[in-house]
Amino acid sequence: MSISLSVYKTFYSRLLLNYIAGSLAAVISIASLIIFAFKESPRNEYAWMLAVMFVSIAAMLGLEWAVFSRQIRPIRQAFHEPVGTFTDMQSIYLKTHRLPALTVKRIIGPHLFGLAVPAASLSLWLVSAGQLSIPPYYVLLALLGGAFLAGMHALIEFYLTSHFIRPVLEEMQFQSLQLFGRELTLGGRVLISIKRKLRWSFFLIGAFPLLLYNLAVQFRLGDWNVDHSAYWKWAGIVLLIGLGFAFFGSRLLTRELETPIQHLYERMAEVKVGYLRTEASDLFSDEFSRLVSGFNHMLRGVRIQTARNDQLVESYFATLAAALDARDPYTAGHSLRVAEYAVQIGNLARLPKHVVDQLRKAALLHDIGKIGIPDAVLLKEGQLSEEEWEQIKAHPVLGEAILKQIEPADEMAAFLPGVRSHHERYDGAGYPDGLKGEEIPLFGRIIAVADAFDAMTSDRPYRKGMDAATAICILEKGKGTQWDPYFVGLFVQAYYEKQTS
Repeated sequence: MSISLSVYKTFYSRLLLNYIAGSLAAVISIASLIIFAFKESPRNEYAWMLAVMFVSIAAMLGLEWAVFSRQIRPIRQAFHEPVGTFTDMQSIYLKTHRLPALTVKRIIGPHLFGLAVPAASLSLWLVSAGQLSIPPYYVLLALLGGAFLAGMHALIEFYLTSHFIRPVLEEMQFQSLQLFGRELTLGGRVLISIKRKLRWSFFLIGAFPLLLYNLAVQFRLGDWNVDHSAYWKWAGIVLLIGLGFAFFGSRLLTRELETPIQHLYERMAEVKVGYLRTEASDLFSDEFSRLVSGFNHMLRGVRIQTARNDQLVESYFATLAAALDARDPYTAGHSLRVAEYAVQIGNLARLPKHVVDQLRKAALLHDIGKIGIPDAVLLKEGQLSEEEWEQIKAHPVLGEAILKQIEPADEMAAFLPGVRSHHERYDGAGYPDGLKGEEIPLFGRIIAVADAFDAMTSDRPYRKGMDAATAICILEKGKGTQWDPYFVGLFVQAYYEKQTS
């Protein structure tokens, strides 16, 4: 796999640089706090404390390097070894997205405990051996300080890693298209919610200075004795107020950011299912107002383009129907009238709006197969021979075959059953498949009624069209044999109601 190695090297070097800088800052901070607290201690105790720090740092680095190497291995392999399949590439892409969260776990886990456990164990051992003259609970305070610093270090590393993996992800997406012709994507999957991410971030940023300050004060006060109880009562109240403010402030800030994001997400979900009449509400006065405006502007453009596409599709169907009708001046307008009657029946049957629209388009194209029938047969005024009649009877199958050639195929699929089955009879004596009853597709049963009524009421070279009342009587007589009784009943009832109104 020819992924640009320079992208990986830049990414890797920045991760190491950030980690080293952050670790040094954290270690120096906690070491400075301890040394400053015991600046009057004997020189040999400083030496012991420095030895403890060096041993603990070595243990931390060894443990964390093993974990870091395991976390970075899939990404390194993608840049140094061939990736055989798209599934493998997708897996590596997902693991790269998870690296910021894994970084937090690494710092809170091996990083913190790799330093804290050896440091605490050695310090307590030296205290018990008489080499250090510090109170044992100072070790606990040092552990708390390390935990606070590790939390802030993890927070910073999370955001830095999130930033630095983006060029790597872009390179993987490019290579996936080049090698497999497929796009890498999370498909909308949320690995870390913004609500959780921001709430913890705001809380730590607000709480960390208070906690660290109180920890430093305790170091300077020395033993926890009665003389300091009044101070700690006051400090405890201030600390609780500060932590409460950090907690509730983080919730408010998170909600302030989450609300517009959720609002836009809900509008996008509506667009995803095809509802384009939605719009995002202009409820925000910050930069989200620009996003709302841009989203609505984009959506208006989509609606305009969709309307144009719908007009083109309508014109396409109408043109096909007109081209068919133009072959025979005596059947001009037949497809349009059949579509009109079919829509009337569909509405009377309370079919959904989108189904009625599909029915109308299928009715417009129901005779499209006649395009493939020679004029000598299609326009013949006399009686057809058996062979010629078989050619006529083939037009539903031929029409279906023609429509199957039109792309996209899934857009045409809804019209195929109506085109193929509009000459089936309810008693099974129709063609081309001899279906009966409700075996006949819905569109086929409706179009059969509409087609028969228009055929009976239209003029032909060899006969004049019937009046509507006579055609209605014939439909009534054919209920349950030639046509679906339910749809004939709806059509006939509507005709009589119109006559009496």
